[in-house]
Amino acid sequence: MTGPAEELLQIEDLSVSFQQEDGPPVEALKHVSMSVRKGETLAIVGESGSGKSITALSTVRLLPYPAAFHPSGRILFHGRDLLTASDREMRGLRGNDIAMVFQEPMTSLNPLHQVGRQVSEVLRVHKGMSETASAKRTLELLDAVGIPDPQTRIKSYPHQLSGGQRQRVMIAMALANEPELLIADEPTTALDVTVAAQILELLKDLQNRLGMAMLFITHDLNTVRRIADRVCVMTKGELVEEGPVTDVLDRPQHPYTRHLMEAEPKGAPTKTDRTAERVVEAKDLKVWFPIKRGLLRRTVGHVKAVDGVDVEVRAGQTLGVVGESGSGKTTLGFALLRLISSRGRIVFLGSEIDAYSWKSMRPLRRDMQIVFQDPYGSLSPRMSVGDIIGEGLKIHFPELSATEREERVAAVLDEVGLDSGTRHRYPHEFSGGQRQRIAIARALVLEPKFLMLDEPTSALDMSVQAQVVDLLRDLQQRRDLAYLFISHDLKVVRALANDVIVMREGKVVEAGPAERIFDDPQTDYTKALMAAAFRLETIGGSAVSQ
Repeated sequence: MTGPAEELLQIEDLSVSFQQEDGPPVEALKHVSMSVRKGETLAIVGESGSGKSITALSTVRLLPYPAAFHPSGRILFHGRDLLTASDREMRGLRGNDIAMVFQEPMTSLNPLHQVGRQVSEVLRVHKGMSETASAKRTLELLDAVGIPDPQTRIKSYPHQLSGGQRQRVMIAMALANEPELLIADEPTTALDVTVAAQILELLKDLQNRLGMAMLFITHDLNTVRRIADRVCVMTKGELVEEGPVTDVLDRPQHPYTRHLMEAEPKGAPTKTDRTAERVVEAKDLKVWFPIKRGLLRRTVGHVKAVDGVDVEVRAGQTLGVVGESGSGKTTLGFALLRLISSRGRIVFLGSEIDAYSWKSMRPLRRDMQIVFQDPYGSLSPRMSVGDIIGEGLKIHFPELSATEREERVAAVLDEVGLDSGTRHRYPHEFSGGQRQRIAIARALVLEPKFLMLDEPTSALDMSVQAQVVDLLRDLQQRRDLAYLFISHDLKVVRALANDVIVMREGKVVEAGPAERIFDDPQTDYTKALMAAAFRLETIGGSAVSQ
């Protein structure tokens, strides 16, 4: 067994509680102890709300103090207790010796600055690099984490990148100063399967080259197998099992660990009537973004985010949209909902809406809803959960009384697996997975006919993914809902979608019934996606089933 001298980070008997305005403090972490050794990867797994992220945030003292406090415990980094370190010491550690990749990149990146500036700022502040040297290193980092055309993307703003591309920028920022310890909080959550494999390979390579240790937080046990040396299993703020990855995952001792191992989206898509009413239809849909350069900002070309796509979604049907980050999946969904400008014909419930004004679209908004990829960025931090979910009811169902609205909000929270009694709390008081369920509840409460789901399970642990898939399937059967289901998780798509379109660089490269796409893909690109999702992957010398 490795001696204490080789341990980089030691968490000893750590407890975390949160003060409440009314009532006793809430215990979020209860007497947790674990350690990370130099050069190893320790994974923390568990369902949403288990205390994974709170453990990570405690390590770098980023909890909302003084609302959060530590009844017990120490956090030792090179033997120094970080809980008693000064703010100045912590500023010196963060970004230099300890870096962190957060779960939600859109809320971690500054929307007012180009991504290149944000990466180079880390190098200038911590390394004292010149602008020229930091710009060169920034290009290298963006290329290393798989950002396409980094020379162009370095000038992009966060909102101009896909969710997966934003996450890769965050990873580039975290790795810029070659830290001793990288804390990765769900770093591949927003990434498609092929890029996720690349990022894990990249992290493993950097770890071997730099001798970097990783504290890796995830809900995906397959990812744990592929990258971690040891694993800690947490539930309800407690550590229930720990040990080498093969021991814990192949021979789990605790009932909760066995529960996690068995949790996976299952079942078949709802059987659909191919003659059912067309809810959404699009022909030759195009979304081109101009590329402007020079002093006069002349248009020199276009980014063809969606380029001549045909789509049809019928009542009771789920159309899955898959492809790598930046392929145009989300842009397609936004165009169908008329949230961005596009060219081409769009028909919704028999009406051509491609020429509708913003005002003309408003009555249709109740029937077309969306669940965004980033739940924290789409939920107002100044409103309670009950007010967030009930806001749409006020606008689209003004005849409802306050009591009736409250009842509907409570019912939909129960439906998505959240305690209706939590509706008076605020988004920051929930875990990432719980916030995603709130976003789903907000969309469902209006009883729409068409629902665009943009990576709705990406922030959820495996067991909750299965619950959400079952919930969406059940709602579809009862309400005859039409879904546009955008996801990089092909296992979830397979459990829910009737038909699938595969996108690459704005175009549809393959389309058809889901069963045929999954079992007999025709194009090399689709075959590569399927291979990345379902084949044996080899990372760090050990082959495991993904």
